[in-house]
Amino acid sequence: MSHRIYFDNAATTALDPIVLEAMMPYLTEKFGNPSSIYSYGRETRMAIETARKTVAKILNAHPAEIFFTSGGTESSNTAIQAAVRDLGCKKIITSKIEHHAVSHTVEYLDNRDVVKVSYVKLLPNGHVDLKDLEKLLAASTEKTLVTLMHANNEIGNLLDINVVGNLCKTYHAIFHSDTVQTVGHFPFDLRNTPVHFITGASHKFHGPKGIGLLYINENVRIKPFVHGGSQERNMRAGTENIYGIAGLAKALEIATRDHEVDRKYITSLKHYMHEQLEKNIRHVGFNGDLFGSSLYTVLSASFPKTEKSEMILFNLDINDICASGGSACTSGAEQGSHVISAINNNPNQITVRFSFSKHNTKEEIDIVVEKLKDMV
Repeated sequence: MSHRIYFDNAATTALDPIVLEAMMPYLTEKFGNPSSIYSYGRETRMAIETARKTVAKILNAHPAEIFFTSGGTESSNTAIQAAVRDLGCKKIITSKIEHHAVSHTVEYLDNRDVVKVSYVKLLPNGHVDLKDLEKLLAASTEKTLVTLMHANNEIGNLLDINVVGNLCKTYHAIFHSDTVQTVGHFPFDLRNTPVHFITGASHKFHGPKGIGLLYINENVRIKPFVHGGSQERNMRAGTENIYGIAGLAKALEIATRDHEVDRKYITSLKHYMHEQLEKNIRHVGFNGDLFGSSLYTVLSASFPKTEKSEMILFNLDINDICASGGSACTSGAEQGSHVISAINNNPNQITVRFSFSKHNTKEEIDIVVEKLKDMV
């Protein structure tokens, strides 16, 4: 099989050729340092501020609320550390199914006894138990940070950030949401969303890697997170990643322009694969709130564990099919998934996450399902 089938778009996506084109001038003739005062520098400074305005407009935020970072991981680290260091949060409420960029940061602060951490209960379908969240907020006597992801990267469950944000407002808590899986995939209206920090990563929506964004609500005052220069309005020193910034803005523009069409098409792929797996594979199961409040790009399937299926990712790879794992058990080098363990700790299942983009087709799904029949 010569054609590689790429069903791991939640991990990263292919760079759009139009995005590369938008980046090229800054990789070639427009190489001036944006902090220099001559016209060469001014044109790159302009490019950054134009990109910032583009991003702000799309997210319905103010340009002064958008900071460019190296990606979602840096953005989440920054928000969480700043909430504790600069905003006086002594307590953190989070969940057991956050991305490691969040959970490892929280654990680090917890281990140093800087904060107390509470984990909100999860419902069997993987959603956050909002009643429990309110209980935890009501019981908290100290300034609290709530950090809960907008969409889970493994099972696709979506959080209602308006509901959570309003709860945080009621209890005067700071709200950070890891929105890496949703920026570029859902419309945002940050003017009317009660959230203090959200994050984005350009490589999740056909932009370049190594560039992300952090939205910091204008009412929040935090201190610089990288020292040494006046870049990013004194918040993040270091010469800016101009071609990355230009690429992120262009990718977000395209994603927003084509959102309706892409969403409809990718949703149809998810439904089709679900239907084909149900039809062709006995005892197949699915994780998360599949067709309820869920990310249209992600399908998490569980297969019965057998000698054969234990090697499923390896066998998919041999057949030039890219998908990602996520099983609760630990077999050999496979570290198991903290997300699957938290919601469906069934050691007799092997979990595979398939995640789609606008470049995938139903023909590819047919090929993958055929191969899976042999493997399961």
